[in-house]
Amino acid sequence: MNKFYSNGKLLLTGEYFVLDGAKALAVPTTCGQDLSIQPIEEPQLIWNSFTNEGECWLEAIFELPKLRLVSTTFYSEKEGGNDKLAENLNKILKEAQKLNPAFLKSATGFLVKTNLTFPKNWGLGTSSTLINNIANWANINPYQLLEKTFGGSGYDIACAQNNTPILYTRKEIKPLVKQVNFNPSFKNQLYFVYLNKKQNSRDGIKRFNELKGNLTSEIRQISEITDTIVHCNNLLDFEKLITEHEQIISKTIQIKPVQKQLFNDYFGQTKSLGAWGGDFILATGNKDAPSYFKKKGFQTVIPYRDLIL
Repeated sequence: MNKFYSNGKLLLTGEYFVLDGAKALAVPTTCGQDLSIQPIEEPQLIWNSFTNEGECWLEAIFELPKLRLVSTTFYSEKEGGNDKLAENLNKILKEAQKLNPAFLKSATGFLVKTNLTFPKNWGLGTSSTLINNIANWANINPYQLLEKTFGGSGYDIACAQNNTPILYTRKEIKPLVKQVNFNPSFKNQLYFVYLNKKQNSRDGIKRFNELKGNLTSEIRQISEITDTIVHCNNLLDFEKLITEHEQIISKTIQIKPVQKQLFNDYFGQTKSLGAWGGDFILATGNKDAPSYFKKKGFQTVIPYRDLIL
């Protein structure tokens, strides 16, 4: 049996602007997704995807070697009515085959299982961990596979492959990835808060592309903030930097920062992570921070040290 594992991800700086070449700070999470492959005699690919609670949320059978979808079972209510899960998987596998024509061309088949170790709606990389695992199985470039399927900057693929924080700069299918020692003295005062809804990154990217103009100055500013944050060891300085970062993004995408929208009375500072409007935010605070957010209706508050590798 072959088995692959990829880390989940969070983007601490550079959201949106990472698409246009800004340097971003990204961190792999302690949770992720694995993929196991067991050979079987039948010329079929039998696929089962499981949640972190062990529930099967997608079953699909493909005929090999043509990868024709034979049957599928999914839970459309849980997926918000999304009935294209198997079709999306089929596309990923076919694109992998184009990049490596020998992939899945055997006379026999495979039983494949994937297991998430985080709730599917958290936005920590359900798609990127899948892409990286399939690319490893197919022995192809995961950035190429991402480009031909979901698209995006690719920072999530870099997180899937690294066990430390990274500086990421997009360079098509050969990005610049540098491992860094981001270990601030105040990390015990950092929390991740889930906003109770999953944000569609593609919608956020579309809005960014529609509104952006010439971003040369902003890209430089975001990159400089990223470099400064990596070496920042003072909480007040860190809060100033993330506030400045929020202001730059807010001005570009014409959306109020999350602090002004939801947490105007918060005693610390908050910062959106990834596409604005959902998933996780970063918050500075103290032992009272979790109770503040929970009183506001946000029950998932995770200390930095518990979520980041």
